[in-house]
Amino acid sequence: MAIASESGTRHPVASVEDLPPGSVRIVQIGSRSIGVFNDGGRFHALRNVCPHHGAPLCRGSVSGLMRPSDPHEYDYSGDEAENRVVRCPWHGYEFRLRDGVGVTGGKGLRVKTYEVEVEDGEVFVHV
Repeated sequence: MAIASESGTRHPVASVEDLPPGSVRIVQIGSRSIGVFNDGGRFHALRNVCPHHGAPLCRGSVSGLMRPSDPHEYDYSGDEAENRVVRCPWHGYEFRLRDGVGVTGGKGLRVKTYEVEVEDGEVFVHV
């Protein structure tokens, strides 16, 4: 059952046990498809639509950002929370999990994010 709060309506989406680190669950809340991520114990929720061409964004891979490096060397930012991104499965546009801002290809584009709350082992999304 959804519960109204100051930050929107709170919707239960999964138990923490059912959403282990490294996983994503796609949920439908009203007309919205939302991806709920457990990225190393940090929970994020993003609209499951890439603003570039409407791809199912949350079906893409999650990783760190590429740091500037020498030719033929690949240095990722790793587990730094502020640099974790989801990469669109269609065209590779990248959006930060924490705020939905486009960081590569999609600069200037943004994906809607939603507040996530964990309480008593349950994960809730505020819409």
